[in-house]
Amino acid sequence: MAMRNSACYIGIDLGTTNLKVALYDGDLRLIARESMPVRYQREGEFVEFDADAYVEDLLCLTHKTLRAHGVNNVAQMALTGQAESLVVLGADGRPLMNAISWMDERSTQECALLEERFPAERVEAVTGQAAVLPTWPATKILWLRRNRPEIYAAAAKYMLLKDYVVYRLSGRMCADCSIATFSLYFDIYRKCYWQEMLDAIGVRADQLPPLVEPCTAAGALLAETARRLEIAPGAQVNVGTLDHFAGMIGTGNARVGALTLSTGTVMALAAMCAEPAPRNSGIAMHYGFLPDTHVMLPVVESGGVSLEWFRNCCMPGVDYARINETLLARGENTLIFLPYIAGVNAPEFDRDAAGAFCGLRQEHDAFDMARAVMEGVAFILRKNCEYIAAKGTHLREILATGGGSKSPVWCQLQADITGIPVLVPEEREAACLGAAMIAAVADGRFRDFAEAAAACVRIARRYEPRPTPAQQRKYRRFCRIYEALLPRNLDND
Repeated sequence: MAMRNSACYIGIDLGTTNLKVALYDGDLRLIARESMPVRYQREGEFVEFDADAYVEDLLCLTHKTLRAHGVNNVAQMALTGQAESLVVLGADGRPLMNAISWMDERSTQECALLEERFPAERVEAVTGQAAVLPTWPATKILWLRRNRPEIYAAAAKYMLLKDYVVYRLSGRMCADCSIATFSLYFDIYRKCYWQEMLDAIGVRADQLPPLVEPCTAAGALLAETARRLEIAPGAQVNVGTLDHFAGMIGTGNARVGALTLSTGTVMALAAMCAEPAPRNSGIAMHYGFLPDTHVMLPVVESGGVSLEWFRNCCMPGVDYARINETLLARGENTLIFLPYIAGVNAPEFDRDAAGAFCGLRQEHDAFDMARAVMEGVAFILRKNCEYIAAKGTHLREILATGGGSKSPVWCQLQADITGIPVLVPEEREAACLGAAMIAAVADGRFRDFAEAAAACVRIARRYEPRPTPAQQRKYRRFCRIYEALLPRNLDND
């Protein structure tokens, strides 16, 4: 196959479930996208994986993609993906043990120890995080100190997964600030490691990589790796940014006022914060993908999983296409669903909240209930949008991605209930596109993300708000029912 002459860009998504490699031409038109599953070793609360095997899989997948399409001229590759997975390196720069996945929950006792030392208000004021969770690498390092002293004593460097992959590709050790924000030992406002937390977990600053701005080039791809991938020397490795942030870029959201909404199993909301960012706002705050910016990232764990749960339990054999087709032909109903069926959901973060159908009558069928589930999730979306606005960031549009964006019913409900237009981009793999846009901007192909978005981001559907008085009453009733059903209010009887 003939080799392409024009330089191409690669967007790499270091996913939790799948590794993805997407190849784009110089105008950010998709050439190919390939993926492969990530392999884990699970035992109880332990979730680990081989970091070197992960890198090997990435190289094989990249080579396969390049060879299949005759590409040997890559200007830059940019990385995105998961944040919190921890890699522990020895003095030789190689892993001392399996990487510890962010899904691993071994460090619950260490969370309690850190909570005793650091009040929640202090943690949020420095890191932007509202709680000390086993997810955070700081808690895993403290676990190693208490349970694996031989690993702790031999550790020369602690790196997060994306930073480790950058190191393996370029030979440079650095830490992307937008990923460091998920460590619990990074001060997102002062742009430095949090010394008090380092002291608490027993880590020296020189055991952590130097911090760099997101979306910057770390250096050229190692010559040996370039030969293996059969590409011309000189390709740059860009540190990229978090997957949610790359998704923002890939939907054209690189400014204050837009919300990128991803409705999958969970519902994640990502919006650039109007500066100066408010501390202790009650919203998960992170260092942004642009210098000296911050991104709000509230997560609703009862997002898409609510509809998935209802369909599996009450509508077996009925696909989403039929649900949407039926609901498009129906109007409003009075049924209300509280979708608090999983986890702790923003903005309330109430561990005691539970799901409920209210107003159920014999004339209601499963399709009416499915609509109520969609509405309930949209009501929580509105709660979060109102909370963001109350903290000083006005939202003028919602950019919808993920499985939920395929539903015209759900998208229209989101627009109607929030009062904000909902736009659905053509490209649903926004993180990979966003990573490629990062590469193209850093390479000088485009002046900034806005210019890159104008060239490659297309809106497939736009849903304008069509609110009704009945819907507004229903939202107010939804909020009152939520308050009434909280255990502390029920227990007053």
